[in-house]
Amino acid sequence: MKLVFPAIEHKEAALAYRKEHFERGERDIQGDSGLDYTENYNDWLVKIREDLTREDEQMVPGTVYFGIVSGAIVGMISIRHKLNDNLLKIGGNIGYGVRPTQRGKGYASRMLTLALDECRELGMKRVLITCDKTNIASAKTILKNGGVLENELTLNDGSVTQRYWIDLEG
Repeated sequence: MKLVFPAIEHKEAALAYRKEHFERGERDIQGDSGLDYTENYNDWLVKIREDLTREDEQMVPGTVYFGIVSGAIVGMISIRHKLNDNLLKIGGNIGYGVRPTQRGKGYASRMLTLALDECRELGMKRVLITCDKTNIASAKTILKNGGVLENELTLNDGSVTQRYWIDLEG
């Protein structure tokens, strides 16, 4: 597996990745930096390039990658280079998702391992990763990569978010 920054040559594969989620009724694709909401792939490429340095009251700089195995997109992972108040509470530094037909094959764990290497390259000392308490697969992925549960937060809708930290220096 390798992490690859999206480019125009990934257009058809990326749209197929999105379509597979949509056909499964998944309209909110995790770790995709807005691919699920875009009307135009080229516009999304412009957006994610701007995201590399974008910083305002709501946005922090971030990088998104395709997780690619044998030339196919099996997942996506996004790294937020720093935390703002909202990300510190529920979003974290890293979000990821795996193509529905490729789940359960260890791809999320491998993408996270590679993303943690990218975080080290960015000079990050530790990262926060959050997941819904009911998402057992994600929690296992985080734990496998050294995550330590700090706490759980009950949100306004009654859902519970788990907050894990991974130390990148140890």
